[in-house]
Amino acid sequence: MQSKWQHLVREKNFSSLFANMSIAGLGLLSFMLLTRQLDQAAFGQWVLFIALASFVDLLRFGLTNTAAVRLLSNAGKNQVNVILGSSYRINLVLWSLISVICFAIFLLVDFGETSGYGLFFTWYPVLALFNLSWNNACALFQAEQNFMRMFWVKFSNTGLFTAFLALNYFYLHLGEAYILAAYLTTNLIASVYVIARQWDGLRFLKFQQPDKIKELVHFGKYSMGTLIGSSLLKSADTFIIGLSPVMGATAIAMYAIPLKLTDLLGIPLRSLMMTAYPKLSRKVIQQELESARKTFYAYSGAITLAFVPIALVSFIFAEELILFLGGSAYRVHLEELTLIFRIFTVYTILLPIDRFTGVMLDSANQPRLNMRKVIVMTLANIVMNLIAVFTFESLLLVAVGTVLFTLLGMGLGFYYLHRVMQIKPTHILPESIHFFKNLNSFLVR
Repeated sequence: MQSKWQHLVREKNFSSLFANMSIAGLGLLSFMLLTRQLDQAAFGQWVLFIALASFVDLLRFGLTNTAAVRLLSNAGKNQVNVILGSSYRINLVLWSLISVICFAIFLLVDFGETSGYGLFFTWYPVLALFNLSWNNACALFQAEQNFMRMFWVKFSNTGLFTAFLALNYFYLHLGEAYILAAYLTTNLIASVYVIARQWDGLRFLKFQQPDKIKELVHFGKYSMGTLIGSSLLKSADTFIIGLSPVMGATAIAMYAIPLKLTDLLGIPLRSLMMTAYPKLSRKVIQQELESARKTFYAYSGAITLAFVPIALVSFIFAEELILFLGGSAYRVHLEELTLIFRIFTVYTILLPIDRFTGVMLDSANQPRLNMRKVIVMTLANIVMNLIAVFTFESLLLVAVGTVLFTLLGMGLGFYYLHRVMQIKPTHILPESIHFFKNLNSFLVR
C-alpha cells in the first residue's frame, strides 16, 4: 500500500492536480476575503480589472507558451536555452507594445474613478512587467512536467497575496489601493524568484535565434488566437456586463460568484490538460497516432464521467455554495444566482470533451483549426451576450448562452478531429470504461 501511495504522489497527473488544487484553494480564499472587504461596486471593478488582465496575459503568453511547451517537450538540452531565450525576447517586445497602447488609451479616454477599465489601463503595464518572468518559466515547467516547481512559483505569488488579504481583513483594514499594491508586489516577488533560479529565460536572451523566434510566432499566432478566443468565451460575459449602463459593476460582482464556483469545478480539467498536451504532442511527433487517439478518448471521456457526480452535488447544494463563497451580502440575489450556477453545472459536464478536442488539435499541429473552432464559439457567445445584456438585461440568459456555445464547440471539434486524426466520438465511452478498469495499474506504473 505504501508503495502504491509513493507511486501515486510521483505520478504527474497527481502532482499537477495537487498543484492546481492548492493554488485554486488559495485563489478561492482570496476571492472570499475580497467579497468581504470590498463593497459590491468596488468588487465588480476588481473583477473586471482581473478579467481584463487575464485576457491580455493570454494574448501575450498565448503567442509563446503553447508553442514553447510543444518544442521543449521534445527538445535536447542545447535547444532549451535557445527556446527560452527566444520566447523571452518575444514577450519583452509584446510587453512594450501593450504598454504603449495602454498608456495612449489612458491619456485619450476618461473612464472615471470608479471604472474597472480605468484601473486596468493605468496599472496593467506594471503588472505585465512584474509577471513576465514567472509566466515564461511556467512553459518550461509544463514541458518538463515539473508541476511541483510550478506550484512553488505560483505559491510565492498567490500565497503571499492571500496572506496579505487575511491580515488586512482581520487587522489592517486597508482600502483598494493597498490591495492593488499588494497584488502587484506579489507578482514581482514570484518573478524575482524565477530570475534568481534562472528558470525564466532572461539569462538566455543571448541564445535567441531568429529562426526559432519565427517558429514560435508561426505556431503561436494560431495558439494565441485560440487562447484569446478561449478567454473571451469566459470573460466576454464580464466585459459586456461591464459596458451596460443599467447592470454595471454590481451585476459583475453578482455574476462573479457562480462563475468562480464553476472555475473551481474546472480545476481538475486544467490540471489534466497540462499533463495531456505534452504527452499527446510527443505521440503525434513520433507518429504514434493510434496511441494518441486512445489517450484522447481516455482523458476526455474519463474526466466527463468523473464530473457528473461533482456537477450533481453542486446542483443540489447550489444555494449553500453561493452563500459560502459570496457571504450574506449576496443573500438578496440568492434565487437568481442559484439558477445561474445550476445552469453552469450543465456547462461543466460538457467542458472536458470540448477542451480536449482543442488540446488534440494543437497536439496534431493543427492550431489553425483549433483557432477557427474557438473563433466561431466566441462570436456566438458575444452575440448571445449582447442580446442577453442589452435587450433582456438578464444574467440568466448570459449563462444559457454559455451552454449553447459549448455544444457548438464540441460539434466543430469532432468535425475537425475526424478530418485530421480519424477521431470518432463513439469510441470515447468504451475507452473511458477501459481507463477506469485499469486505473490501479495506471497509477502504479
